[in-house]
Parts: sequence; structure tokens; C-alpha cells
Amino acid sequence: MNFKEKMLRDNALQGKTIVVTGGGSGLGKAMTTYFLELGANVVITSRNIEKLEKVKAALEEKTGGNVLAVQCDVRHYDQVEAMVKASVERFGTIDVLLNNAAGNFISPTERLSANAFDTIIDIVLKGTKNCTLAFGKHWIKQKETNKVVLNIVTTYAWTGSAYVVPSATAKAGVLAMTRSLAVEWAKYGMRFNAIAPGPFPTKGAWDRLLPGELKEKFDLAKKVPLKRVGEHQELANLAAYLVSDFSSYINGEVITIDGGEWLKGAGQMNLLEAIPEEMWDALEAMIRAKKNKS
Repeated sequence: MNFKEKMLRDNALQGKTIVVTGGGSGLGKAMTTYFLELGANVVITSRNIEKLEKVKAALEEKTGGNVLAVQCDVRHYDQVEAMVKASVERFGTIDVLLNNAAGNFISPTERLSANAFDTIIDIVLKGTKNCTLAFGKHWIKQKETNKVVLNIVTTYAWTGSAYVVPSATAKAGVLAMTRSLAVEWAKYGMRFNAIAPGPFPTKGAWDRLLPGELKEKFDLAKKVPLKRVGEHQELANLAAYLVSDFSSYINGEVITIDGGEWLKGAGQMNLLEAIPEEMWDALEAMIRAKKNKS
């Protein structure tokens, strides 16, 4: 068995309905595909309804599952409420909210306009808040339990990162919301968890973040101790587990899936891996010589 294979049994999500914001492309689409293969109904949302309808048709043909495509700009609460209503009208009940919609770009912060900064904050933090609040209020009002909210964050949500300051700021807020509501809303039968992915190349997002030759110059696989980037199925496997009943005792957690990338960057002496073997031999000899003298 290898890491590209599917993890859960075929009926692991049978009977569940999952809403995936930004579910029509990239990692959102990969997770949506696997949810459908495991028997779930899925609602996918984004601003581009034409693209969503094409993805819906392709996913239903591939998996035989049921997909509802809903146009929704998560920055606007009224559109989110309409999306909740459409989802409930189609499937009766919603079991899982996966807050995946995001935006990001690399830039020196001093080059950003206030509007550019706000755009990322509004999609990532405000959008997650809007969806979480709308679904949470609905579940509480209907007295529905055994509900899951899964948020996609980043490893720099807790470390911060230069050149992606709006995203780091927004994701840190999402992480704080995840942990806070995991405690506050557990009494209503809700679980809140998050995934912090490392490098998982997607054409759209990575083309924006690392355009042109930058992808070759900044080979992110070289930053990962495992010397590779992630496969989409690996993330889909983790997401499927966290939204399934198999993880019913996991609440308030953020699970990192990055091959050790952020730890490598955090360790003060990790750069020493660049020292060649012969230099280590020389350093060891110097240390022994000092010990003998003393």
C-alpha cells in the first residue's frame, strides 16, 4: 500500500451531507471527490456558478454521487444564508461544513493597498465566520447534533510569515475561532477541527503564488524533510477521517500535514544539514582535541 491510495472504507460517509466552500477546484475539489466516493452528498460553492456546474457534472459522472452547486460569495452573509437554505432544501440536513475557500498572494506588505489586504481578510476570516455562524445558528435552532466544522488553515497560522501577512493574519483568526468554538459549542453537539497543509501544489493557487520561473527557483520540496510535496489524496484522506464518525473524540485540534516542513524552518540549528560530511569530521576532531587539552 502507498500514500496515494484511498484510506477509508467505501461507505465511511454514507448518508452524510457535506458543504465544501471553494469545492470546485484545487484541494477543495480533491476532498469533494473523495467525500462523494465514500457515499456523502456534497454541496460545492464559489462565486463562479458556470465553472461550478461543469465541476458538478464531472464529479457526478465520475463518482455517481449527488452534488449541489450553489453560487455564493462567502464574504456576504446574506449569500451564505441563502446557500444554507438551498442546501437544506435539497438534502434536508447538513452534517459537515468544510471552510476551504481562500485567497492569497505573495507581496511585500508595504506594497499592499488597504483594499488588497481587506480582500484576503474578508474571504478567509470573514468568510469562515459567516459560514460558521450561519450553519451553527441553524443547527442550534433545529437542535441538530453530531455536526462537524473543519477549517483549512496553514502552518504559519501560529508562526506568522513574511510576505503573506494578510493570509497569516486571517488564518490565525480562523485557528483561534476553531479552538474557541470547539469548547463553546460542544454542548450543542458540534466538533471543530482544522487542517494545516504544507506544500500541496495546485495549478491555480501555485501559479498565483509562484508565477513563472519562481516555481523552479523556490522548489518547496527542498524545504520538506521528506523531500517531496504532498499528494492531494493524502489531504483528502485526512479530511475524510476528520469529518467522519471515526474521529468523534477529536475536537479543537489542528493537524499539520506538511512532511515536517514548518518544524524544519523553526529549529534554530536545522540549517546545519547543509554542512558536508567531511566538515562534520573536522568539527568532531576539533572538539575532541579541545577535550584532550582540558
